[in-house]
Amino acid sequence: MTDRNDGAPPRNTLGPTPLKDAAFREAVGAVDWEVDARYAWDTGVAVGEYLRGLRRGVILARECRRCRRVLVPPRMFCEQCFRPTDRWVQVEDTGIVNTFSICHIRWDMEPLEEPELPAVIEIDGASRGIGFMHKLGEVAPEDVSIGLAVEAVWAPDEERRGSILDIRYFRPREPSLRRT
Repeated sequence: MTDRNDGAPPRNTLGPTPLKDAAFREAVGAVDWEVDARYAWDTGVAVGEYLRGLRRGVILARECRRCRRVLVPPRMFCEQCFRPTDRWVQVEDTGIVNTFSICHIRWDMEPLEEPELPAVIEIDGASRGIGFMHKLGEVAPEDVSIGLAVEAVWAPDEERRGSILDIRYFRPREPSLRRT
């Protein structure tokens, strides 16, 4: 390839190559050896206890008495005053939508039949402005708004594994806004 002096990009460059889900899965399956991709992840004290709480069907937080904040997800050190948090507290499994998105396409740019509704939920009993991301369910996209009061829909006890997915989704607290 020769250098061009006219400022135009080289003729033989490769642009983005879209990869559809089926092609990705076929390509991964084309490997003729087994990939050993084991890993270990240590949740740490705060997240470990938080996940154990979710398995029991409760949302746990840490309180910083100096800042007078309740942190969800919990942290062992306060990022505002740089001191250890003081104690565990149980907060509600209800909250409000802080922000949300309406997603009409999947990660690989394939359209979704029903849009997904990821949202940041501020949990009741936790400090305002602190929340975690989860999906909304049982609600039409046009009925979602910032400030919408929501409640957790939990997986049955026997299906819980100590994961954020132990909460299946959050739905409107107001029954008239729910759809099935």
